[in-house]
Order: sequence, then structure tokens, then C-alpha cells
Amino acid sequence: MKRSVLLVVLFSLCLHAFATETKLMVRAKAKDAKFVGSSIGGAHIIVRNSINGEILAEGVTSGSTGNTGLIMKTPIERHSQLTNDETAGFLAVLDIAEPTFVRIEVISPINKRNAQVHASTELWLIPGKDILGDGIVVEIPGFVIDILTPNTHQYIPLESIKSTGLDLKANMVMMCGCPIEKGGVWDSEAMEVKAIVKKDGQTFGEFPLDNPSRNLFATNLKIDGAGHYQILVYAYDPKTGNTGVDTINCVVTE
Repeated sequence: MKRSVLLVVLFSLCLHAFATETKLMVRAKAKDAKFVGSSIGGAHIIVRNSINGEILAEGVTSGSTGNTGLIMKTPIERHSQLTNDETAGFLAVLDIAEPTFVRIEVISPINKRNAQVHASTELWLIPGKDILGDGIVVEIPGFVIDILTPNTHQYIPLESIKSTGLDLKANMVMMCGCPIEKGGVWDSEAMEVKAIVKKDGQTFGEFPLDNPSRNLFATNLKIDGAGHYQILVYAYDPKTGNTGVDTINCVVTE
């Protein structure tokens, strides 16, 4: 038994001795937008051995969202590089002794749970054969939507909104945090943004939201009675297929 344990230990030491440092750049890129970086909190990256699930590297992307002109306005040819040293990414440094099939898991954006997307891909890593430059780019579809007013579980006296209506405001950005506005690179006029409102579990109505200023979407809801209200705001871009949702509940009291 002792001899067997010794052989296992020696084998493990040999593998470690022959392990080669291998670098892998991983980036998360918002669909129809730029890279997920420090400005929105980054994307969480996990690199696993696909066979046994062992985590080989883990971290968060950091850096800038990248060059807007290059990413969004320049025709991209084969082998063109979209990134530079400032562009957001996570550099995984692994020690592997043999070709290893890995699974790259991306959770993005890490700090916005209501918009969080879990995406992944797999590939072979070869010892000493670095994958740098743009690296492995994982696409993250969607929008980040945050309802600003009314607040979650807010109690609102009916008398206070009977004549003026209830202001509904939401903030919306691309998954990288890039701005959305009328006539902008990410043009709100090409997107459908609506609120679906329920009162006491029953459909109350659907209401389009306007975009009065950068990232802000708003409308005014005519509330006719007390009750428990659920407000869901969704966005849809028919050209890209990007979608996003946020939901809050509030109470209108007599």
C-alpha cells in the first residue's frame, strides 16, 4: 500500500514538473455592442477542465469597453484585431502538462443579476501555445434594464397620483453599459420599449415608453384605483434580437 501511494505521489510530481505555463485571454462582448469591462463591473470568467470540472483559472474582466469607431463603424476583415492592451478581458494563466479540453464559462454582467447571462464555449488548450490578442470572445446578448420609479414595494397613496398619473422611469443600456439614445450609435428609435402592467394579477394595460434623454425611458400611467400593481418593462430590438426585462411590484393605497 505504501509503495502504491509513493508511486501516485511521484507521478503527480512528475506531471507538475512537466506542466507548462499557458496563457488564455477571455473576453465578453455585448451583442451588437462593445466589450464588458470595468465600467459595468465586468464579467465573471471560469475556465474548467471539461472532463472533471476542476477550475483551472477564475477571475473578472477589467479594462475599457474598446474603440467605438473600430468595433461599431469599421468593416472587419479576416484576422482584424478589435482589441488593444486597454480593452477589457481576463488573462487566464494555466499550468498544463498535456493538451486539455476546457470549458469557458462567462457570467455577465456580474453585478446586474436581473440582466445576467450565463454563456459558455469549449476548446482544446495545448501546453505552451498561448491564445492572446482578441483571444476567445464570448457573445452576451440583451439589454440591462433598471426600473427607477416607482420603487419596489413602494406604497403610493391613490390621491397623490389621481390627477397627475404615476411616473414610470427606467434606465436602459447595452450589456457593456454603452449608451442608448435617439439617433445614437445604439438608436432607441429602432427599439421597442414597453411596460406591461398588471393590477391584482389581472392585465391592466400595455404602455410604450419614450426616450427623453440618454438611457432614460419614461411614460405616465393613469391609475384608476387602489391595488397591488406589477410593472414589467421590456425592450426588443428587431434587427439584432436583443431583449431585456425588469419587473417591480408596488401598492397603490386608498
